[in-house]
Amino acid sequence: HVQLVESGGGSVQAGGSLRLSCAASGYKNGDYCMGWFRQAPGKEREGIASIYTGGGYTYYADSVKGRFTISQDNPKSTVYLRMDSLKPEDTAMYYCAADVDGGCWFPLRVSEYDYWGQGTQVTVS
Repeated sequence: HVQLVESGGGSVQAGGSLRLSCAASGYKNGDYCMGWFRQAPGKEREGIASIYTGGGYTYYADSVKGRFTISQDNPKSTVYLRMDSLKPEDTAMYYCAADVDGGCWFPLRVSEYDYWGQGTQVTVS
């Protein structure tokens, strides 16, 4: 059973930076798609970045491309989301998720992911 724990959220002024971490445990052997999602009040959860642990391939939503960077450490126990040039519209609860069924075929699609963390709040003012 995969467990994901996010950390690193907080409050920051517009233009600032934060780095979120997702500590993963309980994986079996193999490569997975790891994603970061966010959900603002009254809005649907959206995928913003993902990474395929097998080769480090990354995917980004247009809304964060060029500002956010997803990365992983070895041996795939932690995934990071570096967020730069933050805007008030980035304010949301941020979730880490794992798709353990194979490659990142639909890397930003919420329904593709099997396991979710509890979320960490990011507030940009």
